[in-house]
Amino acid sequence: MASLTIIDIAKICGVGVTTVSRAINNHPDISDETKAMIMKVVKENNYVPNNNARNLKRTASKTIAVLIKGMNNPFFIQMIDLFEKGIKDKKYTFILHRVYEHQDEIDVANELVKEKKLKGIIFLGGYLSHSQDKLEQLTVPYVLCTVGLSSEFDTYNYSYVSIDDFAESYKMVDYLCSQGHKRIALISASMEDRSIGQLRYQGYKQALEDHGITIDEQLVRPMKAHLESYSIENGYVVTKEMLAENLDFSALFAISDSMAVGASKALLEAGRSIPEDCSVAGFDGLDMSFYYHPSITTIEQPIAKMAEETIKIMFDLINKKVTHTQLKFPAELIVRDSTGVIHS
Repeated sequence: MASLTIIDIAKICGVGVTTVSRAINNHPDISDETKAMIMKVVKENNYVPNNNARNLKRTASKTIAVLIKGMNNPFFIQMIDLFEKGIKDKKYTFILHRVYEHQDEIDVANELVKEKKLKGIIFLGGYLSHSQDKLEQLTVPYVLCTVGLSSEFDTYNYSYVSIDDFAESYKMVDYLCSQGHKRIALISASMEDRSIGQLRYQGYKQALEDHGITIDEQLVRPMKAHLESYSIENGYVVTKEMLAENLDFSALFAISDSMAVGASKALLEAGRSIPEDCSVAGFDGLDMSFYYHPSITTIEQPIAKMAEETIKIMFDLINKKVTHTQLKFPAELIVRDSTGVIHS
């Protein structure tokens, strides 16, 4: 019979791999009851810790990986540059690894930890809906940056950096309503999205309700699943579809600047003036939103601060200065030429 692994011990005890490791290594932050249960199973099964694996861990290279979902998102491209500089400034090696839409980022991360002997991981984009046991399989510190967490998560058990996507989306729609707009179209994420896209939709919905505006679900259009998420093309295609259906709206809010640019092109091609015939608003504060004509009203995220704090938390975790840190930054409404008061 093959000898048991630490993963087998974890399954028998119904706990995470990290918990088993803590018990074996007499770590203080584990209850006496849990430790006794684990050590009983260890003894009964004559489990012998893999000292080779321990030695590998001790000699781990000074490498930090950034795992990204949404590689082509311009917002993330800016942040990646800042991560690379910040990590290299600390004399660590930087690795960028793409996680595809339907890949399990935890499985990908675990493979990278083994292959590259990582010191830490930054998860960028996407959303996590894994069980706590699944996350406990990660044996190195990690930080979630602009990653959505499903509602089951106790966020105090994780380190993350983000903005309040609900509040910032609310801020934008509240502004559009204050300009007299009642028919506000939304280009959103899929309704199955349980993270950032869903929060921005909920902010839109709540702002309309607070202004006494009945939501017209025909005006809520999820981006196309077969196109790159949050892309210019997605905004363009979705807006052309709404125009072809002759939907009545005086403003359009896209939950990314890229999609707002695509939406603007579709409106202009259809002979609509911006903002005279239709106001357009985006989200993120990308350079393209300023340089596009007309320049696009947006919610500007503090990219540099978010990247800087993510790196600081990463090294605080590596150096065991903190257990978990959570930061939410305020974003800023930037009003530009693409929005204005509705004309009767």
